[in-house]
Amino acid sequence: MPALPSPEPIDGHPSPLLKNENAVDENDQHFMEMAIQIAKRGLGKVEPNPMVGCVLVRDGIVIGQGFHQKFGGPHAEVEALRSLESTQQAKDATAYVSLEPCCHHGKTPPCAKALVDAGVARVVVGMADPFPKVAGGGLKYLHAAGVVTTVGVMQAEAEELNAPYLKLVRDGRPWVIAKWAMTLDGRIATASGQSQWITGQQARQEVHRLRARVDGIAVGMGTVVADDPMLTARGKEEHQVPSRVAERFVFCRHRLPSLDSKIVRSACDVPVTLLVGSDVDSAQLDQLQRAGVKSISLVNSKSNEMVIETLQRLGQQRMTNLMLEGGAELLASFFAADRIDECHVYLGPKLFGGQAAKGPIGGVGIDQITDAVPFRLVSLEPLGNDLRAVYRRDLCED
Repeated sequence: MPALPSPEPIDGHPSPLLKNENAVDENDQHFMEMAIQIAKRGLGKVEPNPMVGCVLVRDGIVIGQGFHQKFGGPHAEVEALRSLESTQQAKDATAYVSLEPCCHHGKTPPCAKALVDAGVARVVVGMADPFPKVAGGGLKYLHAAGVVTTVGVMQAEAEELNAPYLKLVRDGRPWVIAKWAMTLDGRIATASGQSQWITGQQARQEVHRLRARVDGIAVGMGTVVADDPMLTARGKEEHQVPSRVAERFVFCRHRLPSLDSKIVRSACDVPVTLLVGSDVDSAQLDQLQRAGVKSISLVNSKSNEMVIETLQRLGQQRMTNLMLEGGAELLASFFAADRIDECHVYLGPKLFGGQAAKGPIGGVGIDQITDAVPFRLVSLEPLGNDLRAVYRRDLCED
């Protein structure tokens, strides 16, 4: 049995055991699609790990499957092997895995070794894992053990599945999801500032589901003062438990929230961190800290620079997804910093009108249409009389 390799890219001439073919094998594509679909069940439960699915096939028949279910738990390959009556059933089977099997001892043993030990004859991989402790090492291990390996089947879909994970690994920052509700004429509030409610109950419940699977939720002080939000995930049923409890972040460039605000009064139950600039009142900040609120002092004072610094800090904490629930000015800061990766737009069947009524993104904006960052439509879903559109930037965009 070969020793586990150091994680380094595969080099040299292509081996007959390692394939990355342009020709699409329909069977490979079919079973990889299954692996990607079951991987999605881990959404909100496995981060900062990637979502991974594995399907075991022999003679064209699925004999086992599994997915990474929770952070720190068994990986997809192990779950798939455990789904068999006996691991002997895996001998000479093909494993379809949406992400390269790991080759290092982390919270769990290496999955590449588990597949080899089970006698799997072929492994089809959606995409190589750029995580430094893997980075081709799993593929090298399989190759050295004589396992036929095909890489890159449905690679675009595999990368789409784990775009936030890839952003964290490659760029060291969380994936930023901007969410807003707006009217048919593009307003997020009336001219007097009223915004509750633009959308109906079904759409608002979907927002709670989104809150329940992200690592953090960020707002600005304008939203805290205007809406006094809780920013917690609340299910329609009392027994529903969120996948994770998102930490709440408030950008405090000049001012701080009141001790009486909901977000502060609930700080002992749900974490709250203030992202503070140098101009805030230090005595008031001390009071808030005694009330259970945490704070991060930022070096930069310009709004877009505060955004960039914050994302670097959160990336160091291995946060994968950050949701923006702030108003037009917070979104303008992230827009100016070029740090919005995904947009969840809820369109309500109302018209507000008025030049004074705000749109979703404030600030100075851009001058030329050619300067606009392109997004692509990922999904469009009716929610009662409302619509939810999800857009993402191309993965190559930064």
